[in-house]
Amino acid sequence: MRLFLIGIALMLASPALWAQHHAPLCASADAACLREAYSRPPAHWPAPQVDAGVAWQELGPLPERAPSPAHNPYTEQKAALGRMLFFDPRLSRSGQIACASCHEPDLAFADGRRVSFGHGRAPGRRNAPSVVTSGLAPQLFWDGRADSLETQALMPVVDPAEMAFSVDELVARLRASADYPALFAVAFPGQALGAEQIAAALATYQRDLLRVAQRTPFERFLRGRTAALSDQQLHGLHLFRTKARCMNCHFGPGMSDQRFHNAGLTFYGRSREDLGRHEVTGLAADVGRFRTPSLRLVSRTGPWFHNGFASSLDQVLAFYNVGMPRPVPKAGQQGDPLFPVTSAQFEALGLDRVELKALKAFLEAL
Repeated sequence: MRLFLIGIALMLASPALWAQHHAPLCASADAACLREAYSRPPAHWPAPQVDAGVAWQELGPLPERAPSPAHNPYTEQKAALGRMLFFDPRLSRSGQIACASCHEPDLAFADGRRVSFGHGRAPGRRNAPSVVTSGLAPQLFWDGRADSLETQALMPVVDPAEMAFSVDELVARLRASADYPALFAVAFPGQALGAEQIAAALATYQRDLLRVAQRTPFERFLRGRTAALSDQQLHGLHLFRTKARCMNCHFGPGMSDQRFHNAGLTFYGRSREDLGRHEVTGLAADVGRFRTPSLRLVSRTGPWFHNGFASSLDQVLAFYNVGMPRPVPKAGQQGDPLFPVTSAQFEALGLDRVELKALKAFLEAL
């Protein structure tokens, strides 16, 4: 009787939590059972397997567009101007590199290269992530050095390894152009064409890119079209939430915890070394940590990881299945406080070939 009353109290206090813990208990590959369990709204899906202390959020459909800050409200005029700027190579010193050079619409706003090229076609050191869900991220770039899209917008412009320009020269170039002064006057009435307005327009356009990810099978599935996922993809969704441990880092509508993790690919002390978040914070604990990317459109945004190390989703899943690399200090590195430590979230998964194929099929539906 006491347990019954506790159960009733839990059901009344949190119907969604009650529903999750009382959803059908399905065998991983039981298609009929999984179809029944996941035909319910996401709040009623089986509970995911996540580590203690992970403040996960249920998967869900994307909003129409990312929220805008009070100081830069959305307008169609600003979004249209931001789109024009995004595709305009005049934002670079050479007049040959646009934002879209590294974030191409046909490649889910990534660029398909292991690492991107910049001024003078010189290769960079990091992979260009998709910016489709950038409006949902509180910190931008792989290392989180920008705290808003407005802050981020002009950083590539002034980076000598990217567009190699200066803000003052860019403002002067746009003011002297035949087209931009009138467009800025419409988008920002009563304001002068300046760096703040350029950044605001670019940020507004990027917040409107969520629509690109709203036509996927998984998005249709989340919006009630349960036949949008095949049985294999549904099996992959269940694995994603359970045995594969993906929900420890990839959750919510944007499918990212927006945190920083070390996936064991720092190459510490080697030619491809990248200290990641440490370059921003200076903290030893941040060596090798990079921002968790969104998994929306993930099958179209390779190569993967911050350095483009994986050339296929099969390779990505193989890394995760063994728990990611765990570098061991070499001679002279023992006791080095900066020696990177792979994040504890990564554990060997033991997924078999059928499960790996199902998980890949689900990722291809995102």
